[in-house]
Amino acid sequence: MDGATLIPLLATLLFMTDKQHRARKRFGQNFLTNQHIINKLVTLIAPKPKDQMVEIGPGQGALTAPLLNHLDHLTAIEIDRDLQALLEAKFHDQSLSIIKEDALKVDIGQLVEGDALRIVGNLPYNISTPLIFHLLCDRERIKDMHFMLQLEVVERLAAAPGSKTYGKLSVICQYFCQVEQCFVVPPNSFSPPPKVMSAIVKLSPRPFPTQAEDDDLFIKLVKLSFAQRRKTLKNNLKNWLTAQQIALITDDLTKRPETLSVENYVKLSNTIRKIINKNG
Repeated sequence: MDGATLIPLLATLLFMTDKQHRARKRFGQNFLTNQHIINKLVTLIAPKPKDQMVEIGPGQGALTAPLLNHLDHLTAIEIDRDLQALLEAKFHDQSLSIIKEDALKVDIGQLVEGDALRIVGNLPYNISTPLIFHLLCDRERIKDMHFMLQLEVVERLAAAPGSKTYGKLSVICQYFCQVEQCFVVPPNSFSPPPKVMSAIVKLSPRPFPTQAEDDDLFIKLVKLSFAQRRKTLKNNLKNWLTAQQIALITDDLTKRPETLSVENYVKLSNTIRKIINKNG
């Protein structure tokens, strides 16, 4: 049997058995199977032929297939070797490139050729937060991101100041991106079904109306402020700033961290930067 005959046969066999692929818990695999949800997501993403699109965690290709129907080319990042082989066989005659690595280790910025990237994915819930932070490092090269996440995480991303779900993830992501909670996805939309509700979120990196003078300092401030959210800002910042430096801050530090808006944190960050640079 020659290669030209073997490849289509292998693709057919894998297509017949892909539903039998055992989801690996260590990779946080829950495969999207609800065609209505898939169609709704593709409509939301609205892929265009020339889009530079990257799919993270394509799994068995449930979203990959309809995306390829709209795109000239798609890049997928998949860590599971069995799924890599399945995808290669299933889409061997289509314009799909597979990066066989952990998405947390991929330099997304290196994939850009011309227009900014569009990123989509049904993210493993156990790495969703660190992966989003990893991608934000290349935010200037990203047009938008559509992710399937645990509903609780999406609610935290989109939370408003003063709410119980508002925290460091809310502040940092809303600083770098416009956050839009799109729609909820029930557990029975997956195989195996997760134990939690899921949701689609759209993250669009944006130009800053009010920009921190030092992004790293801003992020450090936010993380330290929420280190113990029941404490006041002043108590949380004692682990970083000296008593003399804290005394120079005119903002009300008796407030709790969840009461400050993104703009409040930007202002406080810039104030602290000036104090540190002036007083050491």
